[in-house]
Amino acid sequence: MKVGLIIYGAIQNLSGGYLFDRSLVKYLTDRGDQVDVISIPFRNYLIHLLDNFKYRLPRDYDILIQDELNHPSLITANSQNHSYPVVCLVHHLRSSESWPVWQAWFYRFIEKRYLRSVDGFIFNSKTTARAVRGLIDNSKPSMIAYPPTDRFGNNISPGDIEARSLKSPFRLLFLGNLIPRKGLHVILDAMAGIFRRRQSSSRATTPHTDQRIPDFVLDIVGSMHVQPDYTRVMQERVKDLGLEARVQFHGSLDIEPLRELLINAHLLVLPSSYEGFGIAYLEGMGFGLPAIGTTQGAAREIITNGINGYLVEPESSNALMGKILQLDGDRKLLTRMSLAAHQRYLAQPAWTDIAGGIREFLFEMTTNKRAAES
Repeated sequence: MKVGLIIYGAIQNLSGGYLFDRSLVKYLTDRGDQVDVISIPFRNYLIHLLDNFKYRLPRDYDILIQDELNHPSLITANSQNHSYPVVCLVHHLRSSESWPVWQAWFYRFIEKRYLRSVDGFIFNSKTTARAVRGLIDNSKPSMIAYPPTDRFGNNISPGDIEARSLKSPFRLLFLGNLIPRKGLHVILDAMAGIFRRRQSSSRATTPHTDQRIPDFVLDIVGSMHVQPDYTRVMQERVKDLGLEARVQFHGSLDIEPLRELLINAHLLVLPSSYEGFGIAYLEGMGFGLPAIGTTQGAAREIITNGINGYLVEPESSNALMGKILQLDGDRKLLTRMSLAAHQRYLAQPAWTDIAGGIREFLFEMTTNKRAAES
């Protein structure tokens, strides 16, 4: 097949959606398909809407995949005649995120128009599929294809997990771009509450000792340049809360340094207000890390509350604080949940099987298009 893939910006970007896109391109090219990555410059939403006055779809493909992130640029282009089917790869809908009422209405309006303009869908989760069905009456061909989560392989044994559970300090890992939706501010508020509680307890038992309690460490991994203003606010909040000795901003990391943090962490904490899937949860579980996510979005497809992690309400730093303290205080519970998290990772379908299903779906779409035109 000759396949086009439309994205914004560079496919080397480190978010989960771009990881999916890169992995799919590699799988298809490894099997002899020609895949051209067609990049539209990444700007802002309103400027992307202006693309509808000038952008036209490329020619001479058997099938065209569009990352749904590109939806504001492609509505008019998709309405023009084209000889191939257009398949939308949906990582999550912008309108599923938390917005002011008027903004949520606006994004829903735009995304509805875009989703109606394509011929089929690849959804990254059941949650994403339901979100699309909530916007349009979708009878178009579609499939669910979970993202790749096995780039690290199986990296840890049950014995290693049990031994790590007994170690101190208690190490938290945040893995995601530094944007408000990922909830880093909620973690920092929870940590501040933990230290206030511990310091208050310390003063009550040793009133003449001003000691610091080195119980928790937070490693923050993810791009600091997507929303630099938010990053700056988070760094300032760490200083204001007196957590500089407990919190480290690593920025984006390559595989090996990230692997080292995953091996040594106890708990993955990513209280996103919404995730279309949540690759980070499963990558952490590959190292036996229970995950704390929220009740919104697809985290519930991965995290079984109380078994391999916890689901808390978005923006609830008190609930998050309680779960962190519970796992730190009960290392037998931590061990059980860590082993359960690893089993959840092992149960996830292999990427090669998932990508093979995508390729079959794309081939079927092209075959049906040709049959309909003959």
